[in-house]
Amino acid sequence: MNILIAYSSKTGNTKKLAMGIYNNIYEECDLNVSIKPIDEVKCIEDYDAILIGYWVDKGGPNKEAKEFMKRIKNKRVGIFATLGAYPDSNHGFNSLVKGEDLLKENNEIIGKYICQGAVDSNLIEAFKKLDSNNYHAITDEKLRRYKIAKLHPNEAEILSASILFKERLTIV
Repeated sequence: MNILIAYSSKTGNTKKLAMGIYNNIYEECDLNVSIKPIDEVKCIEDYDAILIGYWVDKGGPNKEAKEFMKRIKNKRVGIFATLGAYPDSNHGFNSLVKGEDLLKENNEIIGKYICQGAVDSNLIEAFKKLDSNNYHAITDEKLRRYKIAKLHPNEAEILSASILFKERLTIV
């Protein structure tokens, strides 16, 4: 089975998760696995399964990942994502659903995974300049969440995502 792990990463969080998934699947399974940033993927037809990683932007896949996902047809697909919010929040859940919605009509979804990742420091600085009535304005709670987000993805999350996708790709 030919498997592609394709990812889009702005701050390195999604790349870290993608590399961890790749290392765990490649080392432990008898599968032909490739990993590439989305912008380097030229031909998706050569793959039986694709694991797609994206960073959450405006409640769903970032633009580059969204365009890539729209091109995928008739594949087994796994989705993984990173975001600055808590992954067990409604925002985290809906961010995965929006990715799934881009793929589910024409593909078999084999699994989804989401975890926190550090927020771009430039974005945090921009949020600090917003009026306090703006939804994205900085609060003490958001600053705490951003500090926590810097600790992710961690080894436990990488292992958890790897186990999920290994099972779905290897157990028939």
